[in-house]
Amino acid sequence: MPRWSSAVSAADFLPESRDLDELAAAARRCRGCELYRRATQTVFGEGPPTARVVFIGEQPGDEEDRQGRPFVGPAGKMLNVVLDEVGIDRDDVYVTNAVKHFKWVPRGTRRLHAKPSAREMTACRPWLEAEIAAVEPLCVVCLGATAAQSLLGPGFRITKQRGQFLQTRFSPRLLATYHPSAILRAPDAESRLKMRKEFVADLRKVSRHLSKA
Repeated sequence: MPRWSSAVSAADFLPESRDLDELAAAARRCRGCELYRRATQTVFGEGPPTARVVFIGEQPGDEEDRQGRPFVGPAGKMLNVVLDEVGIDRDDVYVTNAVKHFKWVPRGTRRLHAKPSAREMTACRPWLEAEIAAVEPLCVVCLGATAAQSLLGPGFRITKQRGQFLQTRFSPRLLATYHPSAILRAPDAESRLKMRKEFVADLRKVSRHLSKA
């Protein structure tokens, strides 16, 4: 197995198969960047291979790192509530992250999220592209700027393009919106309420698109 260097990425560990179970098994052995060294485990995507929509976050959080499953912490709980509110069944969607290992910095006894670098995102991108290719969704939803930039490039801005359907090579429709954790971290109740309303409105667009497909 190749040792990590700036020339190594997840592409060096990808199997030929595009079966999600086989991809997940291979991802557990990935050494395409340094993040695996401090993470508890790889957190691969989860959901049915026939899902019509793929939700992409930035990276696993503390709880996801411990459980080995995506979107099971506070942000995942908010996502579940809003999906139910707009009529999208969580069991019918595929959820994953742009980066598969938890990047963190210590703060006393806590492990706080640290944003992945551009090199780490690039190294991990082959896993994300393989997941999307395996599922072939009608729609991709990027939760947060990092997830959107992982697919659309560093020039993408949530502040300018949030809630817009785009045609991409990844799926017939791609929409970027807030990450639930950004809503939870909003500085005051008024900001949280405004962001949550916009988040719900964005996911209603997705729900309507799926109902017409």
